[in-house]
Amino acid sequence: MAQIRRVLISVTDKTGILDFARALAGAGAELISTGGTARMIREAGIPVQDVSDVTGFPEMLDGRVKTLHPKIHGGILAIRGNAEHVRAIGEHAITPIDMVVINLYRFEEAAAKADARMEDLIENIDIGGPAMIRSAAKNHHDVAVVVSPADYEPILAELRANGGSLSAETHWRLAKKAFRTTADYDAAISARLEQVDSPGPLPLDLNLRAPKLMDLRYGENPHQQAALYGRRGAGIAGAEQLHGKELSYNNLVDLDAAYQLAVEFTAPAVAIIKHTNPCGCAEQESLAEAYRKALECDPVSAYGGVIGINRAVDEETAREIAKLFVEAIAAPDYSPEALAILTARKNLRLMRVHSVDDPLVVKSISGGYLAQTADRATLDRAQAVVKSQRQPSEEEWKALEFGWKVAKHRAGGGSGRGADEPRGFRPLRRHESNSAAGRHGGSVGRVFPVRRRRGRSYKAWRHGVHRAGRVDARRRRDRRRGPPGRRHGLHRRAPLPALRPRQRSSRSVEGHANGRRKRAPARSTFITFGGASRHGRSL
Repeated sequence: MAQIRRVLISVTDKTGILDFARALAGAGAELISTGGTARMIREAGIPVQDVSDVTGFPEMLDGRVKTLHPKIHGGILAIRGNAEHVRAIGEHAITPIDMVVINLYRFEEAAAKADARMEDLIENIDIGGPAMIRSAAKNHHDVAVVVSPADYEPILAELRANGGSLSAETHWRLAKKAFRTTADYDAAISARLEQVDSPGPLPLDLNLRAPKLMDLRYGENPHQQAALYGRRGAGIAGAEQLHGKELSYNNLVDLDAAYQLAVEFTAPAVAIIKHTNPCGCAEQESLAEAYRKALECDPVSAYGGVIGINRAVDEETAREIAKLFVEAIAAPDYSPEALAILTARKNLRLMRVHSVDDPLVVKSISGGYLAQTADRATLDRAQAVVKSQRQPSEEEWKALEFGWKVAKHRAGGGSGRGADEPRGFRPLRRHESNSAAGRHGGSVGRVFPVRRRRGRSYKAWRHGVHRAGRVDARRRRDRRRGPPGRRHGLHRRAPLPALRPRQRSSRSVEGHANGRRKRAPARSTFITFGGASRHGRSL
């Protein structure tokens, strides 16, 4: 490839641009620049030529017209190996440009302001920048296009190694990145302007564009390939990993579930997640106490889970967490003492998360996507309809509000026990006056498991045994005949032996050949308000 002799620089993000320009000038490249960028380079003592001196026209229309000129775009688009192109630019005294260093107006920053005026949005739409980027990317065989400060150092290193030139592979990589940049920029403009006259929060066109942040070892299963896409610095996808081995697909899913649940609460809160379902959640006055209460919910399922925390992790909380094996922790920050404790666990993944308010929740289905607004509903006491004669106490209202938030984040949708729900988890709280709550620490802000016990009469009835030890005739007949279908050759397994009740053997009374107990069907309670409902199990 030819040497880089002439470089055009016009950047909004000026991070590292002076060092880059100084190195290019030191390598013998001629620099051309515009407006504030040219002034900054010149004030740093680096020789630079204004674009207006190249074109012979001043910047005009409040800076809207700077680089839209044949002497700029002709120098970028001319194919060096095409004799006709070389002749044409020679006739018009156009000097080729070998590198274009551009980044665009910060439209997304202006668009993110809630009170952004239409005039501000329009003025932050870059015209000349995308035009030069696309021109350089189109002619990438001869022109290098640089759109990110992250590429400055690698490019300088390659220029030094190759005597002032870049490889064809580097040109191609930079061109692809340039086209992604302009596509994302246009998509952001389109999406924001569409909101101006939109009748609702759901867009007419759903644009899902996100850069690849990293490749993952595998997906949900080892035979599936996976990668993480998103925006750096935003949510779990863009979280900063401070420690631990690389993240897996399932780690990220669970971390998101844990952190999203934890940030539902305003007081210090901790959520412990296993297989995307909560196995413990609590909010307390202190973070350490919230963790202890969350762990008490189901300490068995918490082993090997992930933890979401809505406060910076302090030393006391870190010491408590270090007692248990967990896969990962997501929190807004960590104190130096907490980091020292947690990083002693070699494989523990520590994520620093910056919360992001995503307005839409998107799910892929075959052939398309489902989109809905984020679930921001809270339990409004004024709209709640109490179906019982007794009104809830204040502590019961608090428990219901807590349970409402937790139920929202259960993979089963809040009705009964999900297929992957950890054992013993109950998404409601006890209140202070409840004796069971006192036995479990007397906490209002927590969830804990409750094992429902059955009376002996139910167990006996379940297997056709009366209190006096007599076997119900129907049950006795069914045991003689065996399972339905056996008489028709559809059931080849031998029937279970007849069960004889014994007063002191829970195994024989409960009637399972393998001795395991069977859970009672969960009773349900229904809470309604404002036309919405969540179905949760009662205590």
